[in-house]
Amino acid sequence: MNRIMSAIMAGFFLLFGATMAMAMDHDVKIHEKEGVGKYLTDANGKTLYWFKKDTAGMSACSGPCVDKWPIYYDDAIKAPKGVKTEDFGTITREDGKKQTTFRGYPLYYWVKDTMPGETTGQGVNDVWYVVDPDHFPPK
Repeated sequence: MNRIMSAIMAGFFLLFGATMAMAMDHDVKIHEKEGVGKYLTDANGKTLYWFKKDTAGMSACSGPCVDKWPIYYDDAIKAPKGVKTEDFGTITREDGKKQTTFRGYPLYYWVKDTMPGETTGQGVNDVWYVVDPDHFPPK
């Protein structure tokens, strides 16, 4: 009887742990850094960026641009505290790929950010910026 109960409990914790890990994969987080301020990251702490040349619902980054600025896509976003889930959406890009948006604007990674918390894409060419949820989109 103890073996059966132990097996059931082990299965429960395995399933529960896997479910929690999958749920966390969809979390968008807010980080803060001196000199940068608040900014959005993916579940793993990798910084998300927006492109000043984009318009709401449309990406202007294609071809070699996407090699440097890979698109961010998650099909089920869990918004951080203080941000509405409906602020996140999805567009289908001209290349047919899906991309997550924040308040209509497509989100990207920067290829040179290799570790969580890096923000080396901030201000690149005066057109790439972190996403500060308190001041987005900028006016």
